[in-house]
Amino acid sequence: MNSLYDSAPGFDQPLAVLKHCHDRIRKQLATLDKLVNHLNDIGIDEDAQQAAKTVLRYFKKAAPQHHQDEEIDLLPELAATATGDDAVLLKELIMQILQQHHQMEQHWKVLEVQLQEIEDGEGADLSASDVEDFAAMYEQHMQIEEGQIAPMASRLFNDAQMKKLGAAMQVRRGITD
Repeated sequence: MNSLYDSAPGFDQPLAVLKHCHDRIRKQLATLDKLVNHLNDIGIDEDAQQAAKTVLRYFKKAAPQHHQDEEIDLLPELAATATGDDAVLLKELIMQILQQHHQMEQHWKVLEVQLQEIEDGEGADLSASDVEDFAAMYEQHMQIEEGQIAPMASRLFNDAQMKKLGAAMQVRRGITD
């Protein structure tokens, strides 16, 4: 049976939850791109304000939780498990991922100010280049995680490690059974 909406995977599938987060990030990035065009074509209106509000809410709460999932739980557990070539590659990838998180946070601060002004109806400026740079950073970042980190975790983690990762993600979001 086809659902009218995509339901999120359960925390018993933590890597699927991380991928679902990436899908949601992609939707927010698409909204940002549409918002740039909307502001250029129509200007600020209720739709623009609502779009800004939605993007702000996501990147203020859900995106930082996702980064914490990786920095606090996934990557350290993977580093403790990986050996040989996996450990060598992972060391490089972790440095790159942490650097990307920092860069994305810095770019977000710039976009956040612009989006807050749009949500408040006080401004209609949203830099297309800032949006493009932010989206490009996230796309590169998600490709590394989906193409290298998640497959490695899937291959190396046992059931107990997956359960531990899922439980930590669930607690971080304040979700109880």
